[in-house]
Amino acid sequence: MTERKQDNSSTYKIIEVVGSSPNGTDDAIRNAIADVAKTVKNVDWFEVTQCRGHVENGSIGHFQVGLKIGFRVET
Repeated sequence: MTERKQDNSSTYKIIEVVGSSPNGTDDAIRNAIADVAKTVKNVDWFEVTQCRGHVENGSIGHFQVGLKIGFRVET
């Protein structure tokens, strides 16, 4: 096996999660990232893949945001 050269390249793993909040999509994203960061190291980026909500009695009950979250694989 070839030894890896020291450079600035990284390898990432991607997980998919759904964050939710009654206050809006921004809070839903922040909640999801905060929860993931409790158990996953090296979280570096996210991508919003879905945005939806739940309706209760004719108004918005809560927002749901689907995310892909990337984290660096340790070498």
